[in-house]
Amino acid sequence: MLDDRDRKLLALLQEDAGASVAVLAEKVNLSLSACARRIQRLEESGHIAGRVALLDREKIGVPTTVFALIKTAHHADDWIELFSRAIADIPEVVEAHRLTGNYDYILKVVLPRVEHYDVVYKRIVRRVELFDVSASISMEVLKSGVRLPVDHAQ
Repeated sequence: MLDDRDRKLLALLQEDAGASVAVLAEKVNLSLSACARRIQRLEESGHIAGRVALLDREKIGVPTTVFALIKTAHHADDWIELFSRAIADIPEVVEAHRLTGNYDYILKVVLPRVEHYDVVYKRIVRRVELFDVSASISMEVLKSGVRLPVDHAQ
């Protein structure tokens, strides 16, 4: 069971995973060793799944976002596995979700320019049969992030 200090540590690590244990310990009113033990426990329990560096998409050269909405006529496990493997090999596909409603899947695709979407699209359709694909270009990012709310963590 997590307590308020654990939740505060999770929130702080989401802000800056590179923060020193000393800085974190001070912010949650713990000794260095107690703070380090809590962080280790949060990692071992899977509350902290990993630590990554967030890159600047403009500087990395992939400023364009396209959302591809996909319909398929196939819903068997083997097709889903094939589709999952196909998109896993495409680095421009940074997120994929199975949906309810009119579309079966949505892909978040990051690109150097919108014209590059055709390259990604062709890589997907060469590997799996799709019924319909509708792509929308993101015009403006209103909110973006990877931070999760920690108030519900147990």
